[in-house]
Amino acid sequence: MSQQHSYPWPDSSSTGVGSWPGEDPDEATRTVLGELPDLPHLPELPARGAGADMIGRTGALLPEFPIEVRPSGWRVADGPGRDLRRAAGFLSRDLDTLAEHAHGFTGTLKVQVAGPWTLGASLELRNGQRLVSDPGAYRDLAEAHLEGVLAHLVEVRKRVPGAGLLVQVDEPSLPSVLLGSLPTASGYGRLPAVDRVHVEAALRVLFTAIADTGAVPAAHCCASEVPIDLLRRSGARVLSVNALLLTRDHDEMIGTAVEDGVGLMLGVVPSIDGTPAQTARMSDPAATVDPVRELWNRLGFSPDLLSRAVVTTPTCGLAGASPRYARAALELSRAGARVLRDEPRR
Repeated sequence: MSQQHSYPWPDSSSTGVGSWPGEDPDEATRTVLGELPDLPHLPELPARGAGADMIGRTGALLPEFPIEVRPSGWRVADGPGRDLRRAAGFLSRDLDTLAEHAHGFTGTLKVQVAGPWTLGASLELRNGQRLVSDPGAYRDLAEAHLEGVLAHLVEVRKRVPGAGLLVQVDEPSLPSVLLGSLPTASGYGRLPAVDRVHVEAALRVLFTAIADTGAVPAAHCCASEVPIDLLRRSGARVLSVNALLLTRDHDEMIGTAVEDGVGLMLGVVPSIDGTPAQTARMSDPAATVDPVRELWNRLGFSPDLLSRAVVTTPTCGLAGASPRYARAALELSRAGARVLRDEPRR
């Protein structure tokens, strides 16, 4: 295998998935920049409430596609209201805080947005049905999403002009869209699966547009049914997955992605305060990254490539963790990355 592929991060990097505990963007940003100097990310703080969550945050980016909070979740609205103003306010403050603390930063910065299929699976139409069930409504959403994401990247670059951008498209609901396991509005049925060719084509438009701005398109899905081949073919140049859920059935797909030069962000640290056994592992970086080393050995790639191609992360966002655990999880991710560099073989 050629090892001439380049990756948008330094050797033996680590990062976070996105969300962070608490409600203070100043503290969160300072912590992330301090703990993740090689590949920091814009932290998300869903504990602040509606509008700071993944769907509301990305909903604030959608031009002329207003949504609002209802008891059942986010729903398409007749016009923008206080929910969107609140979401836009959260995001604006986060960007201003980032500009303050990342002044002069010249490395790679990761930003996260909810993906179009997860938005379509999460948003309700006015009749209460999921938006993804209506092809016309989904097309309108995808167009607004694309425009909004590109405008968001412009705003991030204004705040941190020296940074290169890695754009993580979060698609936790993508497997459910593909498998036809999303419940209907009544809860008694399931929506039909969306054709994989259509899903792939729609994602390719988004990833291509992101790449055309000079940013690196990435895809995150922490489900066991993550469609690795589909995301790679769609143009994602980085795949973020939960390494603890990978099995031998994923080996061929992961191997093909690595051969193609796709970088991997592999979740190795539990994202919430865990069992006593998990807590014990928190003191052992080598044991934490054993699943990654075992995978690499099975694939047969050069050990020298491991710490360049792979970034260590928590398994998912850290919003549900205590602040103390969240910081420890980033420290362990960073220590694990050094193990992959210094001891790539188990």
